[in-house]
Amino acid sequence: MNNEVLELLKSCTTCPRKCKSNRVENKIGFCKSTDKVKVARVSLHHWEEPCISGEEGSGTVFFSGCNLNCVFCQNHDISQEGIGAEITIERLSEIFLEQQDRGANNINLVTPTHYAPQIIEALKLSKTKGLQLPVVYNCNGYESLETLELLRGYIDVFVPDLKYFKDEYAIKYSKAPNYFSIASKAIEKMYSMVGPVKFNEKGIIDSGVIIRHLMLPGLLFDSKKVIDYIYKTFGDDVYISLMNQYTPMFKVVNCDEYSSINKPLNPKHYDSLIDYCLDLGITKAFIQDSGTNTEAFVPEFDLRGVEKKPYDQ
Repeated sequence: MNNEVLELLKSCTTCPRKCKSNRVENKIGFCKSTDKVKVARVSLHHWEEPCISGEEGSGTVFFSGCNLNCVFCQNHDISQEGIGAEITIERLSEIFLEQQDRGANNINLVTPTHYAPQIIEALKLSKTKGLQLPVVYNCNGYESLETLELLRGYIDVFVPDLKYFKDEYAIKYSKAPNYFSIASKAIEKMYSMVGPVKFNEKGIIDSGVIIRHLMLPGLLFDSKKVIDYIYKTFGDDVYISLMNQYTPMFKVVNCDEYSSINKPLNPKHYDSLIDYCLDLGITKAFIQDSGTNTEAFVPEFDLRGVEKKPYDQ
């Protein structure tokens, strides 16, 4: 790890929380991460948006830890409970090249925010050794503008969440004050870096922004406000991914504090949001079929592909 990265992590301000924890000395902040990169799964993933997964699959790298604390997180085993294995920057660069060799459509960095400095170093190294795939930054939207600027030239596709409009929900469900203000500015920065969506000849995204919004039970009005902002700001220059896959999990289950979201999403509310998008004139959006709100779609975080050994998809 070079001195520049070490200095960044000695007083960490990688995300908007700006904990200033000395991760080099294992003093963890909100994301529970040290200076060591921790990865829980490397796979060819087929459950992303069609233009990301395609037929070959997206080259996902699932990072452990997170700078949000969503009470409903489907990946809580790795985001909040620490499952994963520590690897070097050199090993991470090898993983990127291995994903390319497997025929992945892209390198898909899942929950990468808190490892951005190390990821940049790994990408530098893998690019000198032949990495040519588009790089997807698959994040929760709670991003620092300064960190995004560091990523300029290394990321081709941004896939941020835009989870909430009202701060009340962001604080209650993700412990993320000022979420919309921070995430909206971050997404505008992302768009300024990569521009409108572009696809290759196979229909796989080469560059651009796809904004994901996961509907939560009872928050139809909040979802409409999110959609209003996206379309007013970007028009058809970005794609929207409307997700109906919410499944009550983790801290939500059997907890009175979160009883309002301890239930599946009402399908009529999801249909209503789709109709709302159509009425606004939105044409560039992905929607999900019914049946996605099940734990069967949660990946198995079994450390596959993390160590250098024969790959088992």
